[in-house]
Amino acid sequence: MATQLVTTAVELREASARLLAQKAGRSQGLVPTMGALHEGHARLARTAVEQNDVVVASIFVNPLQFGDAVDLDRYPRTLDADLALLEEQGVDLVFAPPVEEVYPGGEPLVRVTAGSLGEKWEGASRPGHFDGALTVVAKLLHYCIPGSGLPPAGAFASGGGGLPAYRAYFGQKDAQQLALVRRMVADLNFPVEIVAVPTVRSADGLALSSRNRFLSAEEREAALVLSRALRLLAERATAHQPLDLESARAMVESQSLVGLDYFDVVDPLTLEPLAENCRKVPFRGEGLALIAAKVGPVRLIDNVPLSS
Repeated sequence: MATQLVTTAVELREASARLLAQKAGRSQGLVPTMGALHEGHARLARTAVEQNDVVVASIFVNPLQFGDAVDLDRYPRTLDADLALLEEQGVDLVFAPPVEEVYPGGEPLVRVTAGSLGEKWEGASRPGHFDGALTVVAKLLHYCIPGSGLPPAGAFASGGGGLPAYRAYFGQKDAQQLALVRRMVADLNFPVEIVAVPTVRSADGLALSSRNRFLSAEEREAALVLSRALRLLAERATAHQPLDLESARAMVESQSLVGLDYFDVVDPLTLEPLAENCRKVPFRGEGLALIAAKVGPVRLIDNVPLSS
């Protein structure tokens, strides 16, 4: 079945309800994106298709999470290529609304606030970013609740007469966003399961990102120091060695084209720095190494789970 493109919430709800009824669907998945899709997004979509009867992908460049109007204008829009990639993965519906559909009265007066968890790391470098991201994710999660369109929910084959299962898929590369979405869903009782999908990397280790296309060949080569430094920490953690974060940080800072913003090891849930960061104590337990840097004009983030 060809992927169907819809641009309004009403179309989305009606189309997803029809598909659930036609397929006797027991589950619906959502893959939220900002477009400019790559293999990382393809893996999100494939995972959703494997786990659900109906899958919706959204494509929306959210102005609320851009602090710089130039950055917003520069963000790549590649709708035709994105639709082709999603169709190849078996996605049923693509929701690509205009800004006026998502924010009909202009910028919303009421937003989701990321709180203290959103004020550190990326939030410290990009004030307000996570408030904007969570606001649009909340709207998308509501738009795609299965059974919110026609026909009525009772028409679906959901096993127990209720609504189909509902899952949303996020990449682990955006670790802080993932943690915040999970916290929002838990704190505000959203009826959705959040599924994390591992980071997809190129053969040389660079985490895939829509922003990588803006790197020159020299800058791309320099950017590899980010994944090398993360991999070094992961290897030390697995070997029960001291992480020696200072030496890994020095490796990154030695690359002249890379401007380091932050590089730290944190608790995976709270994102608070871990005591194991110290140089002489062997790493124990679980952690998450976070890094962000500007490579030339391009800001990149990456992370890797640590486990001893």
